[in-house]
Order: sequence, then structure tokens, then C-alpha cells
Amino acid sequence: MQSDSVTPKFKPIHPVWMRITHWLNALAVLMLVTSGWRIYNAAPFFPFEIPGAITLGGWLGGALQWHFAAMWLLAANGLVYLSLNIVSRRLFRKFFPLSVGGIVRDGLAALHGKLSHADPCHYNSVQRFAYLFVMLDITVLVLSGLVLWKSVQFAVLRDLLGGYDFARRIHFVAMALLVGFVAVHLVMVALVPKTLLTMLSGRAGVRDVASAADQASNGEAA
Repeated sequence: MQSDSVTPKFKPIHPVWMRITHWLNALAVLMLVTSGWRIYNAAPFFPFEIPGAITLGGWLGGALQWHFAAMWLLAANGLVYLSLNIVSRRLFRKFFPLSVGGIVRDGLAALHGKLSHADPCHYNSVQRFAYLFVMLDITVLVLSGLVLWKSVQFAVLRDLLGGYDFARRIHFVAMALLVGFVAVHLVMVALVPKTLLTMLSGRAGVRDVASAADQASNGEAA
């Protein structure tokens, strides 16, 4: 008689809602950054311009339309992502606890090429810090963007951010930090390609999970 029990071949890593919001955020950020560069080129406040070939919109009016469309996508999708993370308690499970000591320890391990990525279910301290930072950075982007979009209507927020011109600089710096995060993120994906597979399928092979468990137990034994 055949057993009803079936050995699972895969273990879920990322829920469907997380993968959908992740890729929508990626699309929104791509549109925002490239159209934002075109908007910046129309009135640069630093002694450089962004190469036109990597900007979106073709001209200022077109760039603004792309930028506003992406702004609403990022804001709405970001709220869904954050809300579901809080409701499901994934935010607390994945990103906490977090300490300065843990960030320094894992950061030094990463610089020496000794930081393990065997377990895709677990975020190390550097990853936790980076993801929490980018959530805060996107919040700053949205708030400063509201000032640039409707300066009169958001007068209190404008004053809190140091005025329109300073809010524009805050917006640009926050955007630059986001681009830096994306660049590092892509490098890490290239170094650990299975992280991309888990974000596409939401699952990791049992061998990966078993290997991670063995490494963890060996580390405890050591």
C-alpha cells in the first residue's frame, strides 16, 4: 500500500505577495530614477548632468508624466508591502533583532569573503540593515517628492524639510542612495544567483535548506 505522505521537494521562501510587490517596486524605482535624472537635467544644481541616453521621458514634460505615474505606483505598492509585512509579522521575523555589533561583525565578514549565504531563509545583519535603510530612504523620497509636486499644499512638510530648494537636494541625495543600494543589490545577486531564483519562484531546494542547517549545526559545534 502506497504511503500518503509525500516528502516535500521544496521549502517556501518568499510568499506570492512579497514577490509581486518586490518586482513592482523594482519597476517603479527604475522609472522614477531614470525620469528623475531627466527632470534634474532640466535645472541641475550640481556641476554635472546625467547622460541623456540613460534617462526617461525625452523632454521635461514627458519625464514629469513618467515620474508622477511611477510615484503613485511606488507609494501604493510600498504601503501594501509594508502593511503585509507588519500584519504577517514578517517584518519582525526577518529584520529583527538588529544590533550595531552584528552589523559590524557581518560587514567585516563580507569584506573578507567569509559571510555565508547558504540559507536563503535567513537575513544576516548587513542585509537587515540595508533593507530597513532602503525602506526609510524610500519614505524620505516620497515625502520630499510631495513637496516638489505640491509645494503650496504641503507647506508644513516643505518647511520641515528646509524649504523647496533644500527639499529638492534631499530628494536627489535620497535617490542617489537608492541607486547605490540597487547597485550593491545587483552585485550580490550576481555573486549569489540563487537569491534571484527564490525571488522568481519563491522556493528553494531542500538541498539548499539542508546544507544551511548542516552549516549552522557545524558552526554551533565549533
